[in-house]
Formats: sequence, C-alpha cells, structure tokens
Amino acid sequence: MNLRLRAVPVLVVLLFVSLFVLRPAAESTVVKPEDVGLSSERLGRITAMMKRHIAAGEISGGVTLVARHGKIAHFEATGVTDIETKNPMTKDAVFRIASMTKPVTGVAIMMMMEEGRLRITDPVSKYIPSFKDLKVAVAQPHVGPPPGAGDEPAGPPKFYTVPAEREITIRDLLTHTSGLASGPMSNADIRRPEIVRKPTDTLADYVPRLGKSALEFQPGTRWAYSPQAGFDTLGRIVEITSGQPFDQFLRQRVFEPLGIKEASFYATEALEPRLVTAYQIGPKGTMVKNANSGGMQSRVYFMGSGGLITTAEEYSKFAQMLVNGGELNGKRLLSPRTVAYMSSVHAPDTLPGRIPGEGFGLSVRVVHSAVASGSRVSDGSFGWSGAYGTHFWVDQKEDLIAVLMIQTPVRDMRPEFENAVMQAIVK
Repeated sequence: MNLRLRAVPVLVVLLFVSLFVLRPAAESTVVKPEDVGLSSERLGRITAMMKRHIAAGEISGGVTLVARHGKIAHFEATGVTDIETKNPMTKDAVFRIASMTKPVTGVAIMMMMEEGRLRITDPVSKYIPSFKDLKVAVAQPHVGPPPGAGDEPAGPPKFYTVPAEREITIRDLLTHTSGLASGPMSNADIRRPEIVRKPTDTLADYVPRLGKSALEFQPGTRWAYSPQAGFDTLGRIVEITSGQPFDQFLRQRVFEPLGIKEASFYATEALEPRLVTAYQIGPKGTMVKNANSGGMQSRVYFMGSGGLITTAEEYSKFAQMLVNGGELNGKRLLSPRTVAYMSSVHAPDTLPGRIPGEGFGLSVRVVHSAVASGSRVSDGSFGWSGAYGTHFWVDQKEDLIAVLMIQTPVRDMRPEFENAVMQAIVK
C-alpha cells in the first residue's frame, strides 16, 4: 500500500484532535450547586416561584441565573416566550432590560473618571453648556375643587420657577438627586414642543434641550427617580469625554472585553427572533401585550437610561465583573477601589425619597442594612431592576450574583427571587 495514502487518515485524525484541543472553552462554567456552597434542592425553590407566577397568569415565563465564586450554579428557563404561540422559553431568550441599562452607563462614567476625563463632582454644564442656568419648579397654590374632580380631566401641574441654588453635577445624575425630569412638574416641562424628543434625534440633538427644562426640586435636596433624562444625559457625557458614540463606546470598551456578544440598543436580525413578548397586567388583572414594548429601542438614540436588550447569561458577565471588583477573564474595566466607590452609599436613606436600610450608589441601589430594609440580601449588596420586570444584584460578601429576566413588571417577584437565592446558601 502507498505509504502516502496510509498517512492521510492519520493526518485527518490529528487535525481533528488539534481543532478540538484548540477550541475555546465554554465562556461560562456551570457546576453542581454543592460545589460552590449552594443546595440543589433549595435552588429548586426559584423554579417553583417562577411556576407559581406563571400559573397565576402574571408572567409568561423567564430565565433565572445564579453564580457563586465565578461559576454558574443555577441557570433555568421556565414557561414560554409568548402566550399565544406557546414557544418554550430558552436560556438564550432576549429581554428588554430597561433600567438595568443604567448600571452599564454608570460603569462607563466610572471608566471616564478613572481615565481623568471627568470628575463626578463636575457640573454638567462643563460638558453641556445649556445646563448652566437651570430653574427649579415651584408648585402654584391650587384654588377650587381638586384637579380632575369634575368632568374635566386634570391638566398639567401649574408652577412657577426660581433659580437653582447650585448647578447639578454628574453625581446628582448618578444618584437621582438632580431633580431633572424627576416628578410631575419637571416631566410635564420636558413635554414642551421646544424640548420634546423627536424620533430622529440623537443624544447630541436632544440632551442639550433638557437644559431648558425646570428641575423638580433644588439639586441634592431629595431623592426622586429620573427614569430617562438623567442617565441619557450621562450617556451624552460619555460621548463627549470619550469621543465615541455611546453605543460604540459600550461595544468596544465594555461588551467586547467582557465577552458580551449579544447586547444591543435595538433588535438585530440575530436577536429579534428570540425577543420575549412584553406584557402588562391589565385592568381585569390579566396579562395584555405591552403596546409600546419597543419604545426604548432605537438605531439612532442610545438611551443610557434603558435601551439595551440582552440575555440573562450575557448580563451575568457584566454582573460577574462587578462582583470580581472590576475584572473578568483577565480584562479589567475598573479598579476594585472604584467598584467599592460606585457601590457605596452616596444618597443615604435619611434623604427624603429613600427607603430605610437602602441608600443609592452611583447608578445602583445599595442595601446597607438588610434588617432595616426588610431585604434578604447581604449588607453591601447592590444592583438594580428594569421596568419590564428584570432584576439583578451583586453580593461581594457571598461572592454571588443573581439575574432574573421576565417581561411583565411584577414587583413582588424581586424580593421573592432574592429570598429564594439567599436561602439556598448553605456553606
């Protein structure tokens, strides 16, 4: 037999073996829960919780993930992605994470701070001049019947303005203490025709117009959530200080280093088929499709406040970076000191609007006293949630992260999920 022909199968086998050996390992390591001090039986209560809410007609399904010591111990898909089609929920299902975008924006700001491109004590006007001379809304005393008491619907709140006692800072935006679009008066003001956002606007187009709006209160005097304007402004500051469009910055400086391949501000061709249907609880207590489920997604306006869509596993990489003190798989985004700074209480629970035992850090909720807040997570845990029901937190004491992805805003599921995770820790 020709020795050259005999060698061909051997070369094929060697090539196959070499390809197998050189193939990158799975990005996420999945282990038996007991290997990382968790109970398999007790983690089953997470699935039981999900099934209870599915049976109650509150969610169609979801994906839950728990990792400890950098290894995934629980990763399950429950229910369906759509009630009508009954397509089974999958682990790679795509979710609108809404305000869970905010901590990503917070990390981007922290990166710019570490590079010396900004200070969080900087006035916003340093980067966006239209924020220089802001006004504060003051409610006008109401005379007559309560608004909306008669046949006429209640109109927009009436107010006059006074000068702001100081400028708003980057820290104010990160902690929701700026007053920018943070209540009925300021939210009504940004709906003025000369301010309102247009479908073709970019951050560079729209955010400067927010500087013409009235603040809800004097900066720093209280905590009130700024659902969109505050963190969209931060996204614009990232653009200005980095010299990159916000989506490009996140892709190149955050997602790619973390190995996150499926995160986007809009439903791409690859992501759209796996996008879970969003629902709301209707007037009769039943689930109805969210008529504006794509309202936060855009190909031109990259909302630092809530525009991202992604999977549970992809977001877990971001959370794992935080629990690791700013690093994942040899790629460092932040120093441990900066993560500690970000997750410290900057807006204490003594500030009007905060919850006892819970302060607010730089873009994240911080539980500084689980007993006072009635929470089941460790003191020092931090994270945030999204308007469609998503929730995550980071627990550095237990070296643990947890991600809940659903698409119906059922607030009671957040503490239930936290309890189901924490009671599973046995070592």
